[in-house]
Amino acid sequence: MAASGTGQSSARYSAVAILLHWLIGAGIAALIVIGLMMTHLTRQLSQMDVFRLYQLHKSIGITVLLLVAVRVLWRLTHRPPPLPTHMPAAEKQAAHGLHGLLYALMIGMPLVGWAVVSSSPFNLPTVLYGLIPWPDLPVLPHLAGKAAVSGVLARVHAYGGWIMTALILVHIGAALRHHLIKRDPVMGRMIPGLDNR
Repeated sequence: MAASGTGQSSARYSAVAILLHWLIGAGIAALIVIGLMMTHLTRQLSQMDVFRLYQLHKSIGITVLLLVAVRVLWRLTHRPPPLPTHMPAAEKQAAHGLHGLLYALMIGMPLVGWAVVSSSPFNLPTVLYGLIPWPDLPVLPHLAGKAAVSGVLARVHAYGGWIMTALILVHIGAALRHHLIKRDPVMGRMIPGLDNR
């Protein structure tokens, strides 16, 4: 729960929220790297390697989706620590807006990726980490023109990946600005052991 206070709050996120944040962050970073590899290194990799990258990308994507669902449920039942009271209202609104966009993408991107796979004309099964069969979304596998649908969804997924990457860089830059320039406790709320001033 958030701690009340004035000035610069020393409250941190809960251990569960911190763990989910970094697990999801690591998963998204892996998805970006794997996504770039499987779409831009096709000449350097064998077809089997590309296939394995796609399967790993799908596995991590579904894992991120499930972790985000847990994180949303946790967030709904546990109030986050307050931002420092000295922060301008516009900056607080920008922070909340950025977080809202990131949440939308963290949910939307895996769902769109799942829809791409479900509507793919190749009909390749998804087996999470080579162990757990994962179903397609309903309706999409049976569309008459699913190849065109899959192509549009794939473009949406690709553009969404670039947008998410840009927003993550803004998020990291803002956190570093708070820690290194403004020297307030914002970044310390999410990093265990960091001086929370």
